Amino acid sequence: MRNSILFSVLCVFVSVLQARELPTQPVLKLKAQMQQVVHSDARLEVLAEGFSWSEGPVAEPATGDILFSDVPENTVYRWNEAQGLTVYLQPSGYTGLYPQNNRQQGANGLIFNNNNQLVLAQHGDRRLALFAGVKDGVPQYQTLVTAFNDKLLNSPNDVVQHSSGAYYFTDPPYGLAGGDSSAEKQLSVNGVYRLDSNGKLTLLVDNLTRPNGLAFSPDQKWLYVANSDKSAAKWWRYAVKADGSLGEAELLFDATTQAQQQNGLPDGLKVLPSGIILATGPGGVWALSPEGEHLGTIQTGVSAANVALSADNRWLYITATNYLLRIALQP
Repeated sequence: MRNSILFSVLCVFVSVLQARELPTQPVLKLKAQMQQVVHSDARLEVLAEGFSWSEGPVAEPATGDILFSDVPENTVYRWNEAQGLTVYLQPSGYTGLYPQNNRQQGANGLIFNNNNQLVLAQHGDRRLALFAGVKDGVPQYQTLVTAFNDKLLNSPNDVVQHSSGAYYFTDPPYGLAGGDSSAEKQLSVNGVYRLDSNGKLTLLVDNLTRPNGLAFSPDQKWLYVANSDKSAAKWWRYAVKADGSLGEAELLFDATTQAQQQNGLPDGLKVLPSGIILATGPGGVWALSPEGEHLGTIQTGVSAANVALSADNRWLYITATNYLLRIALQP
């Protein structure tokens, strides 16, 4: 009985310590335009906590529920206002494929495609996959792509879909034990790829050290790509050509200096209809203008990994280390 009481007290103590990590006044305004994104008095809400590394949030089109990954735990969760947190998919990204030197991590980035099907960037299984339903209580997945030029992908990380139907995704080595030095790393690059609707896979970018989050501008003329490397913490943009290929890289913002001083790196990002980019980075979630001006930061206190917008763009959901957070945006 005494041990049980001590354990309960310890849990409360740990919870209080974790809560102290989150700023009570999170909005840092650097430019007046930040006020059009999020009010200075907006507060972070803790919707759920206790995860190993929360990632890849997405709003389900039919319900507005938030799905998100706990990557090390090989699980996708569902959160909604009525029921709170429930397990949605387990396993989410490692089903036993390619076990050698595999960290056996789950899905990372999640999107709903143009047909409202859930697409997962699966670290462990080294593929992009469609969720194909549940059989005998076990999630089933359909492979979209798992290799380039007959060599296995590293560990797909984030994915977006163009209106043409093509998927664009990043492929850093985070899912491989040893990363770039893993004996199981078959590709020499950590690339950005395009998967056409006919199944053709094209390597678009081959010179980023850690390509991670990506998003299109509202008019799809630009593809933004985050590089989550502490020594090269940068956001890039690429003009999207008519044939789906990309133009030359243009530096949007170099946050390498800030990355040496604060927790967090350029990672997941989303773009508002106004064109303003909400991107996880050093210190929390950065608001960047389409031209790359740093408007302000939603400070999270712990490393923020990714973000999702509600369908009406009134809420920003943030996966930050062991939390699922929410903050109200300006209508």
